[in-house]
Amino acid sequence: MQIITKYLALAVLCVSVQLINAQDTIQNVNNKEKIETLKEIKERIKSEERHFLKIEVATINERLEKGGLSNEEANILKKEVAKKRALNIENRIAIINNKIALLERNEEGYQTNDNEELSKIGFSIGSDEGSFAGIKIKSKNKPKKFDRRTSNDFVLAFGFNNAIIEGEKLDNSPYKFAGSRFLELGWAWRTRVFKNTNFLRFKYGFSFQINGLKPTDNRYFVQQGNQTVLEEFPESLKKSKLTITNLVFPAHFEFGPSKKIEGDNFFRYSTRNQFKIGVGGYAGFNIGTRQKLKYEMNGERIKEKQKRGFNTSDLVYGLSGYIAFDDVALYVKYDLSPIFKNQVVDQNNISIGVRFDVD
Repeated sequence: MQIITKYLALAVLCVSVQLINAQDTIQNVNNKEKIETLKEIKERIKSEERHFLKIEVATINERLEKGGLSNEEANILKKEVAKKRALNIENRIAIINNKIALLERNEEGYQTNDNEELSKIGFSIGSDEGSFAGIKIKSKNKPKKFDRRTSNDFVLAFGFNNAIIEGEKLDNSPYKFAGSRFLELGWAWRTRVFKNTNFLRFKYGFSFQINGLKPTDNRYFVQQGNQTVLEEFPESLKKSKLTITNLVFPAHFEFGPSKKIEGDNFFRYSTRNQFKIGVGGYAGFNIGTRQKLKYEMNGERIKEKQKRGFNTSDLVYGLSGYIAFDDVALYVKYDLSPIFKNQVVDQNNISIGVRFDVD
């Protein structure tokens, strides 16, 4: 988690430095160069608004073809969006013209607040369409897509972890119930299955699943050839924990009601404050196994980390499901693949906890 946070912080820092450098460059050039930049922005404004007008007209035509509008209604809407975009061009260019006039009548070094239009300039690498000299106008005024069938969520889940052992009851588990836990971090996409209803969605993505097992009775894991067994540790253990990290690709069918939100040029289905049920599974592979031991020997505190295979399964797959209200769910997952391969008695990981799908 610390590594992920560091990368996010670095990314934010890089973007911030770029923005600061861009503003400094604009402010430090002379008035003539500023005026030339503002003139170029005027042309970009015209192109941007005309491009957005094409998108809006295409959306209206799509609704017309699907029978959602009559020809008369479609023509009225087209006139309205054309008028709106024309006024946008007129108003935005008027702001730029005023800034040019300020610069022309004042001495070098005169500062203007360029944030109104220049703050809409973003950065791009290469020569993507819609960019100029490495900068492009942000799509702040871009019209919404008429129908968006796919959305995405950040997935966070955590809770209790244990194992189902062949021939034994769960309450006789050799692993601590409170001490054995799991954590899942991932990203998921959700796509509406049917065209005219959102009752069924297909949810898919990737997750890092971290499953922890803490043995009871001062025991630890020992690899003996192709067998992994629990043995009593010769010293008094402060901590004994096996952590298995998997990269998996979950897929769920999600059922539940949703609310339809309609605007003039778009509609959306929202599952906020709604119940939902997800059933499915996952498959992936093991990317790391580690045992952590803490104990004292001869008065010295020792922390030992053992990174090895421990005969854990390389390929993992299982079933999972959740019952949710809004973004919070009760979550259960069960590995059909055994924790340790080639064992005399199979053990299968099971987890139960809470899950958050945050869009």
